[in-house]
Amino acid sequence: MTSSTVDSARPAAAGRRRPATPPSGRRNGDPMAGYLFLSPWIVGMLLLTVGPMAASLYLSFTDYNLFTTPEWVGLDNYRRLVDDDRWLQSVRVTAGYVLLAVPLKLAAALAVAMLLNQRRRGQGFYRAAFYGPSLIGASVSVAIVWKALFSDDAVVDRLLSWVGLDSGGWVGNPDFSLLMLVLLAAWQFGAPMVIFLAGLKQVPAELYEAAEVDGAGRGRRFWSVTLPMISPVLFFNLLLETINSFQIFTSAYVIGGRNGSPAGSTLFYTVYLYDRGFTDFRMGYASAMAWMLLLGVGLVTAMLFRTARGWVHYSGDNR
Repeated sequence: MTSSTVDSARPAAAGRRRPATPPSGRRNGDPMAGYLFLSPWIVGMLLLTVGPMAASLYLSFTDYNLFTTPEWVGLDNYRRLVDDDRWLQSVRVTAGYVLLAVPLKLAAALAVAMLLNQRRRGQGFYRAAFYGPSLIGASVSVAIVWKALFSDDAVVDRLLSWVGLDSGGWVGNPDFSLLMLVLLAAWQFGAPMVIFLAGLKQVPAELYEAAEVDGAGRGRRFWSVTLPMISPVLFFNLLLETINSFQIFTSAYVIGGRNGSPAGSTLFYTVYLYDRGFTDFRMGYASAMAWMLLLGVGLVTAMLFRTARGWVHYSGDNR
């Protein structure tokens, strides 16, 4: 090999030189630093989530009243649920509420988001005004005000009487009490509205222009362009609102009480669970109810994911 060949090969070898590796002590210390930063979350998850869930699972197989030692009873708590008429009533009330409240709330959120997606003066004020109820909707004070509005001879009852619809107050009427809580949930559409608004901002304007050139009207553009383009956002909102609706408690307890008045029409699952656990002190039975609720919500979530394959469209999806 000549000297000129050696000289020409040196720059190439220098170009292929391996990057300098950090000192071995520093490389080994990186994972430990990550674990240290994660440790508050890991400790919190073990103490506040995993630990209580494990204790609840154990108590669901016991007879426990908070004051004596838990006594192992196997599956008895789960068998009693099937014969409990009030538990079945709470399942029916909660399922009816989810089926009514979730679609109504999402429809209101999408309608208002489409209005706010248009450029107009005072847009920021309108967005804040519509989002406001979501911040205070779950409070006890709002539930008390809502109950007062729908009581006998209150504002809503008088307005309906003027147009010939005398319902006699929705709070004490079993036919309207659940609808009253559905309207309260729909009024709190601010959070899904903001998510819908972000999704609508991502729809390319060229798609609307092309559809308009093809002669598509407003309804056709909404059905063929808007809904498919925001279907991932719609699915996300549907999941969140479904899971949250199964856990309604504050407004139902304030308005209907622990017995789900009137006539058990507002006896939601969580209200009955609270009543069993903290009024009757049957913590084993309440724990079994909690795990049945978890399984039910998990089953509904799995069904939603299963149906999503047919109507949710993602970018780059070739199905």
